[in-house]
Amino acid sequence: MLEDFFRRARARLALGKKENGAILADFEEAFLYYASAGTPFSDALRLLNPANLGGYYARPALLWYPLDDAAKVYPLSLQRNRMAVFRLSVTLVQDVEPALLQMALSFTLRRFPSFATTVKQGFFWHYLDAAKRRFSIEAEREIPCRPLDVSGSGAQSFRVLYYENRISVEFFHVLTDGTGGMVFLKTLTAQYLRLLGEDIPAADGVLDANEEPCAEEAENGFDHAEAAEKPGKGFLGQLAVQLSGRPAEAKPCRILHFRMDADALKAAAHENGATVTAYVLSLMFLAQRSATDLRIGDFSIQVPVNMRKFYPSQTLRNFSMYCGIRLPVSRTKKLEDVLPEVSAQLETKASQSAMREMMGATRRMTRSLRYVPLLIKRPAARMAYGFLGDRIFTNTLSNLGVVRVPKEMERHVAGFDFVLGTGVINRARCTLITYLNTATLTVSKYTADPSFEEALFRLLTEGGVRPRMEGSELYGR
Repeated sequence: MLEDFFRRARARLALGKKENGAILADFEEAFLYYASAGTPFSDALRLLNPANLGGYYARPALLWYPLDDAAKVYPLSLQRNRMAVFRLSVTLVQDVEPALLQMALSFTLRRFPSFATTVKQGFFWHYLDAAKRRFSIEAEREIPCRPLDVSGSGAQSFRVLYYENRISVEFFHVLTDGTGGMVFLKTLTAQYLRLLGEDIPAADGVLDANEEPCAEEAENGFDHAEAAEKPGKGFLGQLAVQLSGRPAEAKPCRILHFRMDADALKAAAHENGATVTAYVLSLMFLAQRSATDLRIGDFSIQVPVNMRKFYPSQTLRNFSMYCGIRLPVSRTKKLEDVLPEVSAQLETKASQSAMREMMGATRRMTRSLRYVPLLIKRPAARMAYGFLGDRIFTNTLSNLGVVRVPKEMERHVAGFDFVLGTGVINRARCTLITYLNTATLTVSKYTADPSFEEALFRLLTEGGVRPRMEGSELYGR
């Protein structure tokens, strides 16, 4: 039966000799795990059925994808230790079995062809080229959100990591945004749980890995969104006040999680007549005042906006824009003064009309540069990204919203985390994600100065939320 099994597996592999051998070795490791766990041999044969590979690894790599409008700036701005990377993690009830996670990744990738790609340089723009290979998992040993090496032929533009009972996927932002990344993570996790014998349906953002991917999932969502014709500021803006604190050698130097009762957070926001996003943003403005000695100039917080809420789309690629919420430092003294202004700006600047202006500015910029050779574009983009990209914002708040999984999956999942890599000079970046009744506000730090997070903790506690703190020790100095 094993000979027949591996004959059928080899028939679905047409990669190089080394790659084929590595995937067959993965099957062997999975069989050894099932044997050690006492899984009946017939069940192991069924769970590891080579049909789960489909014909994906048996066909040559033919596809390539032009970068979407939001992603074009990311590879242009690449420099040593500077890369737009974000992390999504799921914490399971039980420790991860690496042999099964590796098989789950090999089974899942056929459903996400635009993720199984490598970044290539064209004459005018970068693009994503299909990379038919064994994408590997890694044991987590390094600092989160470290840059990926995308320079090699067939290099991965994402990494899958495991640590104890946590599975993390770190994405180069050129591939996807938080929404698409979460679909990938949930589908990968569901596939892993199926290999453990659990019956997990394809629902609530979990895709059926054995279904053929549809074209809409890899489309550029901006092609179907209506952009404004009138000029907008786009990526330009006034410089913002930065938080104090000596930049650390390691980036991020600390990651902190504020675990909160979601109902308590929502009640605190509603008691102040605001949405959760506006409430947390207001507390961030107040906390920032405690983290700098400057009293002139403006704070500005970047807020990503999911365009799918305005233009329904199945795309798993980038389909987000952003807005900037801005307040003078001198006015960030009391919540009752800050919150109404933050709420008003958020309603206006994150509106569909404002996003249409941002899209219009983005299209004008890319069109004006489309015939400029990449060799000339790259230095200018690096300068603009480094000088303007970080300096026009003090901080970031990316709210991924409520994460839902199929009911059959809930008892295996303890929680989700969302981490942004740090920027060039911004001392902190924040995310918010909610699963079941736990809202997690995560702060990525670029300085050991604890003033911002200490003030944020105090403000949340005073508002009746009482967060539970979890976090890393300092990385490096």
